[in-house]
Amino acid sequence: MRIVPVPCLKDNYAYLVIDGTYAAVVDPSEPAPVLDAAAREGVDIGAIWLTHHHWDHVGGVEGILQMHPGAEVVAHPTDAEKAKVPKVTKKVEDGQTVTTGPLTAKIIHNPGHTLGAISYVIEDAVFTGDTLFAAGCGRVFEGTMEMMHDSLQKLAALPPETRVFFGHEYTASNLKFAAHAEPDNEAVKARAGSLVTPSTPSTIGDELATNPFMRAKDAAQFAERRTGKDNFKG
Repeated sequence: MRIVPVPCLKDNYAYLVIDGTYAAVVDPSEPAPVLDAAAREGVDIGAIWLTHHHWDHVGGVEGILQMHPGAEVVAHPTDAEKAKVPKVTKKVEDGQTVTTGPLTAKIIHNPGHTLGAISYVIEDAVFTGDTLFAAGCGRVFEGTMEMMHDSLQKLAALPPETRVFFGHEYTASNLKFAAHAEPDNEAVKARAGSLVTPSTPSTIGDELATNPFMRAKDAAQFAERRTGKDNFKG
């Protein structure tokens, strides 16, 4: 398996998950960069794996289907039922697996950012969309702070070597807030000092050491930190 990050829009990432000449694409926000990357890699897109319904993660679905009309489109039922995700052909729940071509991923339901947010775990990689970023997490739009805290703890339980492929390049600003939230955290200082962008992937171990949201001791502290980040001017 190979994973190819595909920069899209201003700071988004889509990803090609490749086995031989077969690929699944995660969160195509626009079609052209993904189609160009698939052509460069010499792969056929057989599946589109969506982490949540926001336009900057699903905007490229229909354009990709025009070129790869047989591709399976995977999402959580909550997003599919809202009809905010176009052309869904397979709905997946927490704990289920999705197999497309030679690729099989396990689903983790991560409500908080949206109610239908999911992550895909395949081999030593997890695709987290806007639930877990490098040193950060998504805003809580549709769920509750408790939901988001629980969702991050599900991801924290993955093996520490698991590679985290996230939805946006926010790492520099996230580390500024991490330093504000935990000024004595030497791992945060070291990570900020050695940061190279693009920074994907992170690892679960990196996040356990430096992510103030994953490190929150309970939902109350998570809520305090998430609200603080929403208003942070650093």
